[in-house]
Amino acid sequence: MDIFLILLIIFIPLIAQLGITTSYNKYKKVNNSKNLTGYDVARTILDRNGLKDVYIVETRGNLTDHYDSTQKVVRLSSDIYHGDSIASMAVAAHECGHAIQDKEAYVFMRFRSLIFPVVNIATSISYYIILIGFILQIMNMIYLGIALTFIGLIFQIVTLPVEFNASKRADVVLEEYGLCTSADLKGTKTVLKAAAMTYVAGVLASALQIVRLILAADRDN
Repeated sequence: MDIFLILLIIFIPLIAQLGITTSYNKYKKVNNSKNLTGYDVARTILDRNGLKDVYIVETRGNLTDHYDSTQKVVRLSSDIYHGDSIASMAVAAHECGHAIQDKEAYVFMRFRSLIFPVVNIATSISYYIILIGFILQIMNMIYLGIALTFIGLIFQIVTLPVEFNASKRADVVLEEYGLCTSADLKGTKTVLKAAAMTYVAGVLASALQIVRLILAADRDN
């Protein structure tokens, strides 16, 4: 049973990552019909939503794109920032979806930001507590560590509607603002769905890890 859980924990995220990598690499090679770069798409969406004060900056790395709510900045990786592919369009629109969420005080985004400091501390110490608990055979310490990992799972679950909603907003504005054709939109939806699945896979893997820890603790009890 333990080996089966470990395999699931390893392979579920790997399969999801393979999905986003395959979709991204496919549509990274297909230019969008309007020849718009990721920057062009992001700037148009932000301006149309009254977010002229939100900057768009280029950042290093591959698929390191994100919206920085503390600095009010959309950070796009070089391939997305300069690229005029369907993938660039999809990713840029998605990150702008987060900026719109921030403007509208989207409840799940606000809640995620609120609990982040607690989650960050809890997840950073949870496995140390669990390890010490197993070594010293202190069951209360083990269960405390598991409870702290559960806080991290809650954060991941709250992240799901944030990510799905940002992708939904991206699809709507791309079509509504005439930034892409129906053929382009099919590609952007494929990329964004694959990206969303990585978050779902993360939730499943974390949940299974908690189950594995509980089973291990019960065996030692």
